[in-house]
Amino acid sequence: MQVTNIVNMENYPVADAGFRERCATTLKDDGALVLPDFIRPDALSLILLEAKAKQEQAYFCAQDHSAYLTPHNPDFPQAHPANRQVTSSKGCICDDMIDATSPLRVLYDAPVFRDFVSAVTGQVGLHAYADPLSSINIHYANRGQELGWHFDNSSFAITLLIQKPVAGGAFEYVKDLRDADAGDMNYEAVGALLDGELEPQVLTMAPGTLVLFRGRNAIHRVAPNQSDKTRILAVLAYNAEPGVALSESARMTFYGRLG
Repeated sequence: MQVTNIVNMENYPVADAGFRERCATTLKDDGALVLPDFIRPDALSLILLEAKAKQEQAYFCAQDHSAYLTPHNPDFPQAHPANRQVTSSKGCICDDMIDATSPLRVLYDAPVFRDFVSAVTGQVGLHAYADPLSSINIHYANRGQELGWHFDNSSFAITLLIQKPVAGGAFEYVKDLRDADAGDMNYEAVGALLDGELEPQVLTMAPGTLVLFRGRNAIHRVAPNQSDKTRILAVLAYNAEPGVALSESARMTFYGRLG
């Protein structure tokens, strides 16, 4: 399968410099680039078939963590936004379980797609993870499972919605809630969000939607799935440098294995 059979090139001419520039502007201004129907229906059907076939092999786990994904800070009380715990629970299959002929693999490896992501994000070089698990993941959220409020450590994330639940599972975020590079954690606003006093934006998306999201300073979550239909999402992860692997402790935490 060629990338032209996967990406809706008529609506999204990813090789076009002007289109790339417009996408880069949207990502910079909004913090999120949402591309509905990015994946052609036939390719999306194949991705869904693969995801469902491998769902029973997914590693399911739940973790409590702070919104900052940092260890307990003894300088603050437990109720402080730096230490307050939220829960993330999901299942995951890893890169080494994605078929060599999968549309996800073809898309991830396609130079035209990688160049598009590079141009839109401003990241000069994009490389696959050196470990065998982290480049392509498929996430599963069954009823009651969620991704708790958090900021990302990476500068951007790429996701593809494969299957949408009947209720719940919305992606919610607040743009520019902190400035990590300046050391401004904005604890007051994060506390207000955790207390339900700050209204987040909600990204509405259908299966086949590709999203590029800047989550380093935008707090975000996936609300609990409120249906018996699993929320299925692919995550495509690149690194700025070659030879980078997710740490062994992180791999054990998220995947339950090292390779």
